[in-house]
Amino acid sequence: MAEFILSAFADEAGGGILEQVKALRENGFTHIEPRGLDHGNISKYTPEMCKELKKVLDNNGIKVSAIGSPFGKINIKDDFEEHFELFKVNIENANILGTDKIRIFSFYFDEDDSYEEYRDEVFERLEKFCDYALAHGVWCCHENERGIYGDNDTRCLDILKTLEGKIKGVFDPANYILCGVEIMPAYRMLEPYIEYMHVKDARFSDGKIVPAGKGDSHYVELIREFDKKDGERILTLEPHLKVFKGLAELEADSGTARKLDDYTYSTNREAFDAAADALKEVIRLARA
Repeated sequence: MAEFILSAFADEAGGGILEQVKALRENGFTHIEPRGLDHGNISKYTPEMCKELKKVLDNNGIKVSAIGSPFGKINIKDDFEEHFELFKVNIENANILGTDKIRIFSFYFDEDDSYEEYRDEVFERLEKFCDYALAHGVWCCHENERGIYGDNDTRCLDILKTLEGKIKGVFDPANYILCGVEIMPAYRMLEPYIEYMHVKDARFSDGKIVPAGKGDSHYVELIREFDKKDGERILTLEPHLKVFKGLAELEADSGTARKLDDYTYSTNREAFDAAADALKEVIRLARA
């Protein structure tokens, strides 16, 4: 049985780092995957800014599970060198924040581009990320994302096998559903390479993002499989739930409110708390 480490993209709870820390602590989470912060995206933070961030996190007993970076989220035709220089700074930041993981992607494509035509360029760039990161004690963890080279299970396997020993995988079930990928066969195929999991769910029928266990990700079965390895296993909450600011005003008019999606919330914090509760419930069910 694993020791689950509960982490989150706490920016989805709303507010700056103090509000994010409060949401983590009140939901029983011990880690954060920093992304949106007081001074913008983590990728734009300087080492000095990260030292100040580390003090805040330490003072509140929160650790960093991974850097929630956007590296690799540019078009394959875009200039890479400036992107790579910023990546180097973020590897230094990972060391400052006490994590050995940084989330990366495998580049967007134009609609009429051939994945095969640009495969070599994708792998050259990914390997450059990985080699630099590993030389500084950090693992690049590739997340599947709609529209990038590694958007489905087959191309993710291509990345993880080809760069085996240099890269690890992040398994995001909702993103696979948005690409029409069945979850359990994909998980079983990629499991040897998976470092950690992003927790959000989705429905094949309409592509809606929903709390874990409310979509087509087979979350109880998925968590049960993820639980089979001993040691620490990170589950990083990424709610992506719909927030409708006027919901409170509509609740008196129940007919109008009922027309909204079942998983619509009046505030970011409410959505975050609902997603956290759903995660804890699927863990409970998986271990029942």
